[in-house]
Amino acid sequence: MADAFSSSSANVIQRQVDVQETRSTPLEKIDEFYQIQKTCDFVCRNHFGQVALQFPDALLHDSTAVAAEIERITQAKVYILGDTSYGSCCVDEVAAEHVGADCMVHYGRACLSPSKRLPLMYVFERASIDLDKCNSAFRELYADTQTHILILYDVKYTHAIDHLVTLLCEDYPNVVSSRLFVEGEQCYSHGQTKREPDAEQLCIHFGRQLCLKSGLSIEDYDVFYVGQDGPTLRNFMMTWNRCSFSSFDPVTSAGRVESAGVNRTLMKRFYAIERAKDANVVGILVGTLGVANYLSIIQQLKETIRSAGKKSYVFAMGKLNVPKLANFLEIDIFVLISCPENALLDSSEFYRPVVTPFEMEVACNRNREWSAEYVTDFRHLLPGGQNYVPLAEGQEECDETDVSLITGALRSHKLDSDHAKPRCGSSLVLRNQTLTVANTNSAASFLATRSWRGLEQKLGETSVGKAVEGRRGIAIAYEEEGA
Repeated sequence: MADAFSSSSANVIQRQVDVQETRSTPLEKIDEFYQIQKTCDFVCRNHFGQVALQFPDALLHDSTAVAAEIERITQAKVYILGDTSYGSCCVDEVAAEHVGADCMVHYGRACLSPSKRLPLMYVFERASIDLDKCNSAFRELYADTQTHILILYDVKYTHAIDHLVTLLCEDYPNVVSSRLFVEGEQCYSHGQTKREPDAEQLCIHFGRQLCLKSGLSIEDYDVFYVGQDGPTLRNFMMTWNRCSFSSFDPVTSAGRVESAGVNRTLMKRFYAIERAKDANVVGILVGTLGVANYLSIIQQLKETIRSAGKKSYVFAMGKLNVPKLANFLEIDIFVLISCPENALLDSSEFYRPVVTPFEMEVACNRNREWSAEYVTDFRHLLPGGQNYVPLAEGQEECDETDVSLITGALRSHKLDSDHAKPRCGSSLVLRNQTLTVANTNSAASFLATRSWRGLEQKLGETSVGKAVEGRRGIAIAYEEEGA
């Protein structure tokens, strides 16, 4: 962690960067790979004049060819969104609104979180998979043909799942395959499955529709995942941690039983909850602007944190890294508002822990207790959600104390007299358009005394001068500054 905050200028200049050449998809395969004709039908049918295309970094090499072909067919103005503000799996509707787009087309891996601002279409990558090897790996992992098995998969293997189920259903009558279902009336997705009214038991989680047998829950199924190890699989394993997981990696064509590492991960998350209980100042990190109801969970967190006798600040800083968060030493712990797949951030390298909204609620809401369940989708924590737990009555006036499992010191949850005064739910308020901190508490005073507070426009106050030659080098060591 020592090298995370600063590095020598010599290392920066002498660093070697390995660049891997990426070959563009042949023109004759672009239509099939990116489903251009179906995309153009979506644009023309709805009479969209300006279209925003969102590509992950791995597919940017084909972006210009795809945009040119869509423009040629639809005569619409097409914009390419390359550098997303947050994770590439989330729909960056804010960037699309900056160019005045009428709709969005999202390519590549997607978390399928609902969005509400713009009409949306998903185009999933059609990655290759050897179905024969996948079939063989499945049969080796599940010798008992009567086992209840739920098949989950990465979205880029959607095109192959029906063929896999066909190969298995004759010998495995209790196999259930999930179907993609993107919530929201404005969403259009190829192969999207509609609700099945005749299903015995219908569940929708993380953009997947599950038709379970009557009388059974997800915990009664073993889970077979098709895809590589990554945030999608970890999200499933943390949420359904009572299920037995197996997976098949289409890249290596190898199947395996997932280890009990999820239990160790749960213990690490429990440690993070104890750190949250010890914290006095909490930073709320806005990690998404596209997932529906993100403003509601921010407001709820403010109230929950305040009821526990803590102060809160809201930060919007785009993609997170160690140096960014290290600038705020007065913050004891951060809570990240993001989509379910990006919520489980490994904060071992960070100067302060980063927890999820669920973990912060466990730490601050006396009515919510730690159990085997784990919630990564913050929408389930809101009123009306399946995991909503209201604050305890009289929690703000409660003077209960407990002992920290980390420091061994006593903790009090009672608000101090200054913090108990009615406020906007946060100690950070706006005094003017330069976002100056305007409160007298210790953390706010620390922020206010900083030498650098951001760029100030000062329109009309700066005299016009001639252009002069600027400095040379990098910011950490300009040439004229010497050693």
